[in-house]
Order: sequence, then structure tokens, then C-alpha cells
Amino acid sequence: MSELSNKIDQVRDILRTDDGISGAMDYTQAISWVLFLKFLDDYESSLNDEAFLENRTYNYVIDKEHRWSTWACPKDENGNLDIRNAVTSDDLTDYVNQNLFPYLKSFNDDVKDVKSVRYMVGNIFGYIRNNIANGSTLREVLNVIDTLNFQSNDEMFELSLIYETLLKNMGGSSDAGEFYTPRAVIKTMVESVNPKVGQTVYDGAVGSGGFLIQAYDHMSKGNLSTQEQEFLKRDTFFGNEKTPLGYVMGVMNMILHGIDSPNVYKQNTLTENIRDIQEKERHNVILANPPFGGKEKSQVQQNFPVQSGATEILFMQHFMKMLKLDGKASIVVPEGVLFQGNSAFKQVKQELLENFNLHTILSLPAGVFLPYSGVKTNIIYFDRKGATSDIWYYELVPPYKLTKNKPIQFDHFKEFLDLKDKRTETDNSWLIKVEDIKDYDISAKNPNAAQDEELLPPKEILQAIRTNDKQLGELINHIESLLNE
Repeated sequence: MSELSNKIDQVRDILRTDDGISGAMDYTQAISWVLFLKFLDDYESSLNDEAFLENRTYNYVIDKEHRWSTWACPKDENGNLDIRNAVTSDDLTDYVNQNLFPYLKSFNDDVKDVKSVRYMVGNIFGYIRNNIANGSTLREVLNVIDTLNFQSNDEMFELSLIYETLLKNMGGSSDAGEFYTPRAVIKTMVESVNPKVGQTVYDGAVGSGGFLIQAYDHMSKGNLSTQEQEFLKRDTFFGNEKTPLGYVMGVMNMILHGIDSPNVYKQNTLTENIRDIQEKERHNVILANPPFGGKEKSQVQQNFPVQSGATEILFMQHFMKMLKLDGKASIVVPEGVLFQGNSAFKQVKQELLENFNLHTILSLPAGVFLPYSGVKTNIIYFDRKGATSDIWYYELVPPYKLTKNKPIQFDHFKEFLDLKDKRTETDNSWLIKVEDIKDYDISAKNPNAAQDEELLPPKEILQAIRTNDKQLGELINHIESLLNE
């Protein structure tokens, strides 16, 4: 385990003793805002050093009195914690709650550039709160976090991985599944869609930002021009997140990963009337794992041509409407979307098949989303290059049963990624012509899989049992007679 991991674990242990921390969700939020402010301080220090070397002035986002080096961990002349000026106990929590957080929250009130880091900071602290109740606990946390240095790519990469682990470990909360999608699934979806610099990427249910971050990592490879880098950070990634905590975690996560200006908004995607969406608002690439199993009110349903309480059907309509004419989409859907035959599901699937090219369905095994959900899911791929003629299915069969402690791995998707563009037919993959689809049931039924043996009628089963019992009795009697000889 690395030094950074050890220190995060140390902070977590400290927080468990605090009265304001009641579970993984609470300590994740607490660690997040403290880590973020330390990262922001190191980030600004680096920019200031660069400006100095270039003989120009850097304008700090955070005023001096509210910078980490002033309130969190002031230093003496030897570079050690200045105990005399370091605020602690109730004075520390009072400062954070009454001065620091209101100051940071005010950033989105006076900023003209909504894509600036300052505006993002204001939005974050508009929805997050300090849940560390004890000032002495907060002092201990600050002292540990202050020893970290986020000024190298290696350190930032490690921090991003640890942060993702924190988000994953919110599994103790019933809401955690709204924020987290397994990295292997995200990477597979991004690799298979292959977004390019210059395209826009959209997720209508951002959560922790996993899809947008993975797309950024994918698109930032290679030698990019300054213009391309600027477009990638400011004008590429878009999305919405409904929950306050999800929004905060997602934006923080994206900034930590290098996306300085994510166009992510705290709002319910489904409250937008899709009839009003114009081509200029649409996106080249859509990647998403929207919430499913929920029920929306009739007021929300009216925003869609096909009205339904099922969130998965409403999100499907939204994503179809948000895709550019030359766009590509990869969406996680529950199994029920593929086989359900009620009117709403049929209508949406009819539109998908007739007005979009649903070219690929990846059938995922049970257990992919444990411990958050045991619902079987699929990944559907579609574009707007004409109607669907046939669908290439791939059934993913990992080498072991998936559990919380034995999750899906990216290596399990290697064959799928190798075969997808070729649309090769194997024991685990097959093609279905759209004219052979009955009643809009597009669920994955592998024709190559071994068929279950036909069950005998109950009377025949009983007779077989009686026959076996009689034969077994005769065998036992025979063995006993041999032993008595």
C-alpha cells in the first residue's frame, strides 16, 4: 500500500470517532472537500510558480486569508506547523462553517465565466456541507492531509484512483449505486465507442463522473495542440446530475482528473421537455448508466412523447433525442427494457429500431453491479445512420461467478472488443435480422447455448423415482446377502 493510501486510511480512522460522521457516505464527503481544497492550493501554487518564471502575475482563485496555507496549516520559519497560529477546536469549526464555506459558495454569484474554476468551486460548496462536528478531529485531519503534495502527474493519478475507491466504498449506502459504475464497464464502453477530440460527450446521469473522466483519459492521449487541449477541457464534456452529493462528487472528481471546466449541471435530466431539444444542443457521443427501477410523476412524464413512470424508458427517449445525426451512443439498460412488451416499452423500441441503428447489444452477466444491485443488465449501442437491419449480440461469460469480492475485470471484455467491429459469430456471439424479431423482444437469447433438457410430466417423474427406488432396494438386498455368506 502506498504512502498516500495509508494516509487516507489514517484520515478515515480519525473521522470514525467524530459525532458528525455516521457512515461511508459521510466520511467520503468529509475527506472529499478537505482533499479538494488541499489539491486546489497545490494547483494554484504551481500556476503561480509558472507565472513567476514567465514574468507575469497569477490571479489566485482563493483570497490569501482563506487559502489553505493561512487557515488550515500555517507554517513557521522552519516549514513546520505554526501551532500558535493554527486554529483548532470550536474556533476551527466556526471558521469553516461561518466564514470559509459561505465565502467559497459566493463564487458563483459574481463570476461571469461559468466555465471558470472559480465558478465550479462556488457550485461545489453551494451543495456540500462540513459534517465534521469536532474541531479537534478536523485539526487532526488537516494535519494529515497537509503532508500530501499534489503537484506531479503520478501523485494526481494515484489521488484519482484513491478518490474513486472512496466513491466505490459508499456501498454501505443505498444511494451509492446511483454514483458508481464499475471501471471495467466504463472503460469497455469508452473504448468501443472511441470518442475523438473535437466531438462532444454527454452523460445525462453523471454520478461520480466516471464516463466523462474515462472519455477524457481516452481522448487526451497523443500530442494535442494547445487549441485541442483547451477544447477538451472546456467544451467537450456535458452532463446533468440530480442529487446534490452526486453532483459535488462528480465535479470534484472531474477537476481532480484534469477536466478544469466540466459543463455539468445540478438538475434532473428528465424535467426537460425533449420536444424542445434542437440539433445544436445534441452531442456526438452519449455514454451513460442512468438510474432504473424508479417511478416518475405524471408532470415529468409529460415531457416525453411516450409517457411512462419507468425512468429507464424516459431516459431512453431522452438519449435518443440528444444524439446528433452522426452521433454514437452506448447505454446501460436493465434486462426488462429489452423484453418487456407493454405499450410504452414497445413504442420506444419501435422508434429505436426504425429510426436508429441499434447495431450491438452486449449481454452482461448477473452480479456486475454488486453490491448495489443484482439486476441483470445489457449495454446497447446505437447510432443515427439509418434504421436497424440486424443486431450483433455478444454474451459475456466471465471465468467465475461475479461477487462483491470477485468483480468484473476489463480483461473479461477483450474478446468483445476484438470482435465488435467485425461482428464475428462465435459460441458467444450471433446476428439477428430485424425482420426475425418478434413483438419487439430484443433480449439476448444465445442460439448457440446448450438447451435445457425437456422436463418429463410429473406422473412420469414419480414413476421414474419409484423405479429407481425399487432398483436401489434390490441392489442393497443383494449386497447384504453377499456379506452374510
